[in-house]
Amino acid sequence: MDERGAIMPPRPSEFQFVRYREEGAVARLTLDHPEHNLLNERMLLELAAGIEQLDSKSEIKLILLDSAAKTFCGGIEIGEYSARRVFQVLDAFHRAFTAMLDSGKPLLVVVNGAAFGGGAELAALGDLVIATPRARFAQPEIKLGVFPPLGAAILPYIVGPKVAMELVLTGEHLSAERARELGLVNRLVPEEHLDETVNGLVAKVTSQSGPVLTMAKKAILNGMGVSLRDGVRQSMRIFLNELADLEDSQEGLRALVEKRTPQWKNR
Repeated sequence: MDERGAIMPPRPSEFQFVRYREEGAVARLTLDHPEHNLLNERMLLELAAGIEQLDSKSEIKLILLDSAAKTFCGGIEIGEYSARRVFQVLDAFHRAFTAMLDSGKPLLVVVNGAAFGGGAELAALGDLVIATPRARFAQPEIKLGVFPPLGAAILPYIVGPKVAMELVLTGEHLSAERARELGLVNRLVPEEHLDETVNGLVAKVTSQSGPVLTMAKKAILNGMGVSLRDGVRQSMRIFLNELADLEDSQEGLRALVEKRTPQWKNR
């Protein structure tokens, strides 16, 4: 801890509540805080530290976030904290979610259980989300006399302002099927096909050039919240000024002309 009592960011070898594994081009962060994966300060800092470290690794093309428990994530564990310590937990919460939002790596979230409160916001920040029928989503903060700050900002982009209002103002649960209809989930698959679906999507994404994946994600996110005209301009600026300098972009064009599979150098 520092002089204020805040927990210092840990190294992956010191993680207690998040399992950290690098498997080729994929890094897996697994929430592991039995039994409901409630987010405490240490766990949030581990999540942030893991994502921040992975963001600088050129060999990693995709970050996968899943759970070792039956619950994906039940939200923030604030009951045991004093009023003073709650603010430190919220600081850690902000750091974890900022790391997710700012990461240049595509983030795949796998939800096979309840995702409530901060857990639902974790899922909402995923670039890709795979869920099973066991998944449920809710922002119940309104029932505790607060509101979900990230959910209030993110949900309108995903589900539209009217549905976001309903979810935040009522705190009602969403089934996995309804979440899929609203666009919170990309793929809804039976639990017995979950590993197969996850592995298939991981293989498709990681077969691409890492730097191009990062630029594509940047272009998509930069276009949110601006006019269509400005979004197109920003996307074209990335395409012309950044993408064109990549060896992989040149290799992709050569491979197309030569009718062969590109051999990415990830640079």
